[in-house]
Amino acid sequence: MTPHEAEAIETELAPPFTVARPEALKVPLVFNSPHSGRVYPSAFLAASRLDSLALRRSEDAYVEELFAFVTGLGAPLLYAHFPRAYLDVNREPYELDPVLFRDGLPHYANTQSVRVVGGLGTIARIVSESDEIYREPLAVGAALERINRLYTPYHETLRRLLLEAQSEFGLAVLIDCHSMPSNPIADQGGGRPDFVLGDRFGASCNGELTRLATSQLKALGYVVALNKPYAGGYITEHYGRPHKAQHVLQIEVNRALYMDETSFEKSAGFERLRGDLEAMVRALVAGVPGLAIPRAAAE
Repeated sequence: MTPHEAEAIETELAPPFTVARPEALKVPLVFNSPHSGRVYPSAFLAASRLDSLALRRSEDAYVEELFAFVTGLGAPLLYAHFPRAYLDVNREPYELDPVLFRDGLPHYANTQSVRVVGGLGTIARIVSESDEIYREPLAVGAALERINRLYTPYHETLRRLLLEAQSEFGLAVLIDCHSMPSNPIADQGGGRPDFVLGDRFGASCNGELTRLATSQLKALGYVVALNKPYAGGYITEHYGRPHKAQHVLQIEVNRALYMDETSFEKSAGFERLRGDLEAMVRALVAGVPGLAIPRAAAE
């Protein structure tokens, strides 16, 4: 990448992410939407075999808008402007696919994770299930530049938000917000549920949080699945430390509830869904004070 191209991308992605803050921090919840970014750098589009609409199939479109209400409840919302197809912050920093690069990867790169093998590393090789993104292999330097410029400051910001919540309230609860396509999952048969809640099979948060979210969504008439097929990605796994009073719950929303998946237009169900999500979050807020804070963490 030339200095001119790098400068152009930096200008297009300014700012690369946003922290929507409440007037006052009132609850220990932090919300994160790492995949709703929809600013596609022109150099990235030029390097891709796919058009912009095809690239958007990996995007959690409008998720940050669905959860925008949280600032009114006293919680911050972090969301990316860069798209997941360009850089995925819900991965380890160096989950890099050797098939994607024309030169050798650094020794610290994780080249064997399930996500890398599937083409969905920190720099994705595919969108959907098999559509190759790039016309030709990339230079490793370009990947490292994206990671340094976008990934590192994003996670520094997320860590700071969690530390602020924990410092103020004695615990932090991260709600990691995502969407999923409505098409059936290969080899599993049937359609997808309305929501999939992921807590790494109980490892990333207090089970009461998962139960509260599940019961509230079911009471609103939704079909809810737990951990299958989405138990939580790197963010859920990395930041979920209940023994240290840091909890993470991932929420996957079926896109058919709120948008046309072909045109990417919001549907009539958007506002209803947003209202129902607010009801769920209010239930979580009411339940958080009952969470036990481990003595070691409190000290």
